[in-house]
Amino acid sequence: MIPQSLREEMALRISRIANRMKTQGIDAILVSDNANLYYTSGRVFSGYTYITADGAATYFVRRPVGLQGENVKYIRKPEQIAEMLQEKPAVLGLELDVTPYGIVERLMKVFAGAKIANGSVIMRQARAVKTDFEIEKIRESGVHHDMAYSRIPRIYKGGMTDVELQVEIERVLRNEGCLGLFRVSGGSMELFMGNLLTGDNADNPTPYDFAMGGAGLDASLPVGCNGSEIVPGSTVMVDMCGNFTGYMTDMTRVFYVGRLDDTARKAHELSIAIHYRLAKEFHAGCEAKKMYEVAVAMVEEAGLSDYFMGHTQKAGFIGHGVGIEVNELPVLAPRSRDVLEEGNVIAIEPKFVIPHVGAVGIENTYLVRKDGLECLTKSPEDISELYYY
Repeated sequence: MIPQSLREEMALRISRIANRMKTQGIDAILVSDNANLYYTSGRVFSGYTYITADGAATYFVRRPVGLQGENVKYIRKPEQIAEMLQEKPAVLGLELDVTPYGIVERLMKVFAGAKIANGSVIMRQARAVKTDFEIEKIRESGVHHDMAYSRIPRIYKGGMTDVELQVEIERVLRNEGCLGLFRVSGGSMELFMGNLLTGDNADNPTPYDFAMGGAGLDASLPVGCNGSEIVPGSTVMVDMCGNFTGYMTDMTRVFYVGRLDDTARKAHELSIAIHYRLAKEFHAGCEAKKMYEVAVAMVEEAGLSDYFMGHTQKAGFIGHGVGIEVNELPVLAPRSRDVLEEGNVIAIEPKFVIPHVGAVGIENTYLVRKDGLECLTKSPEDISELYYY
């Protein structure tokens, strides 16, 4: 099932997972979440990847038909997995963070007698440190992301609503090759190709742990643009999907129309300063929570705490891991236990919401190196004006 060009890459990933399994006393792990299937096989399919602690992977496939390989086995139901195994595990890891309880119960019966462990932790840890192959995929997404964002000033027209501008940006992204899918790790967080906010809509609270809000267009998707007209004196924050390769970059840039409030300009410039300091001072081996602490100290010194990471409702972090999904490990938050590792890819997003103006601040995606952070999203960072045409 795995193309020849990817076999060595997949073997490396499976080996990393197996090594983590050994340290935690897990004999085998069974994954079926789309992101983990893609990570372990190079494609999404209906079924399971079964990995043993000695580094062997078997793909139990329901759909699509026609996949081939000596380690590909077709099944109609999960009960057949145990029947096909030569040796059943004493300790089995399942994706307990994402698998429905009914499926977990069924798998526990399939592997009766096995102790069940949470394999989600292992998968998140393994995926947090990117391979060279994955890093190049993220770099490629970053190039396309930058190209799409560079066209935003030319597609804006006076009198547009936030919805109208977002639709045009979505069109540009899709024509640039964006896959459109915005995979999010963790809880029930939903977006459609990202977020665009203008004016006071940025201060509308959402159910999600976001720095900025947005009422959305309907109660079924209460986040993002709400039909507000983009008017002079307001900012336009663009945080749109960077998935061009199956691996994402996360990037936010901000524009304004007509005039810019002094507090908003000051906050935006502070956001850029936070990025520069964190990129210079932090590297592999540093505690993730220290990045949050440095950012908060800079904000407090500038007297902008009321607006930092939201105004009416605040977010409890300043960044997160990025890869197949956003909100991967590590987490840049005050209680994070994560330590930066070489090969982590992180998005840093110190943002501010200024009442009656909108959201400001940038987000960039960085590769963690031994000697610092390498920025992978290189669009101009200064807040720029959108002109009426």
